[in-house]
Amino acid sequence: MRLLLVEDDNHVAAALSAVLARHGFDVTHARSGEEALQALVPEGAGFGVVLLDLGLPDQDGYEVCGKIRKRTAIPVIMVTARADVRSRIHGLNLGADDYVVKPYDTGELLARIHAVSRRTVQEDTPGGGESALRLGPVHIELPTRQVTVDGSVIQLTRKEFDLLALLAQRPGVVFRREQIISEVWRTSWEGTGRTLEVHVASLRAKLRMPALIETVRGVGYRLVAPGS
Repeated sequence: MRLLLVEDDNHVAAALSAVLARHGFDVTHARSGEEALQALVPEGAGFGVVLLDLGLPDQDGYEVCGKIRKRTAIPVIMVTARADVRSRIHGLNLGADDYVVKPYDTGELLARIHAVSRRTVQEDTPGGGESALRLGPVHIELPTRQVTVDGSVIQLTRKEFDLLALLAQRPGVVFRREQIISEVWRTSWEGTGRTLEVHVASLRAKLRMPALIETVRGVGYRLVAPGS
């Protein structure tokens, strides 16, 4: 797999590139946001994943992520020292597929790279029976991966859509955290749990319906259909 590493620190980039190469990745190193955007022309330039550091010399990594998402659906993993939940949610809202906080374990990073790149957009759609799901004002079109609330389109990342579609197929049923991680991220790696929490928080904020997804403490999550 070709991987675009966006990192302004040459020492960090060299060490990480060596590790990634040992695990079979063909790494291209971009030292700035502009260099990264140029590398993705045309149509993503064949990269499978973008590993994006947020502390870039020419422009903020969040801005770069937004520009990448407007051009291509390539999975983007943000890498940063900003560990607060608000920063993570902001990154996901801009279209990032995952968010890794420094310092990180190399095994964790590799697991996340494989998780976001494992499936194509078509394969990402959970289930396969119904083509549309309606829950009060929320309308979910599975084939087109479009979500509307009261007729207004809500922009979701791929994983946010997959998570919502999974829960919406069985309203009221509690999905265990492990089950959600297995279905949406296609991994059993325990560290993905924090990413799940961030995606749930982001969904609640985007849909402006915080009560739609209920946390079942110690178990997982369930979707509470409006009016139920």
